[in-house]
Amino acid sequence: MAIREQGSGKRIKMDDAGLVSFFMEIAALHSAEEVTFLCIGTDRSTGDALGPLTGSKLVEQGFRHVIGTLPSPCDADNLVARVAEIPSGHIVVAVDACLGPPIALGYYFVSSEPLQPAQSVGANLPAVGHYSLAAVVDMNGPKPYRTLQTTPLHRVMVMAEHIAIAAAKGFGLQ
Repeated sequence: MAIREQGSGKRIKMDDAGLVSFFMEIAALHSAEEVTFLCIGTDRSTGDALGPLTGSKLVEQGFRHVIGTLPSPCDADNLVARVAEIPSGHIVVAVDACLGPPIALGYYFVSSEPLQPAQSVGANLPAVGHYSLAAVVDMNGPKPYRTLQTTPLHRVMVMAEHIAIAAAKGFGLQ
């Protein structure tokens, strides 16, 4: 997804330290047992692997309801079917990689609104999530597929780790 103001435009840019408070706000309203993390992306593209990497790390942190992991990604081809797996009544936190301006590289945009997956590559997928977290893994440019393919793996892995640790701290699992 490319960074754009969506919905009411209430996306907040933050660094990894700010993520803990984002997750604490969600945890104040919803227990970890009623939250499903929907981690969108594929392991076939370095930049887009943020979702499944994050999902696997969330499972390692002790979260029970995670859709989209390295062994079982949630990508453009299966998003609708994977969303149908979400338990009824669960609150969804959607996590996805995105491309953005150079000044946003390495930051996160969080919201209490859904996100639109695959926006930067022109796909038309349904908006997902009660809450959303978009990690700016690389800079937006004229060839988004190429950019995602050549995004440094280290940056993606570090960002996925920061998200999972912040979620665990925010929900009191750490």
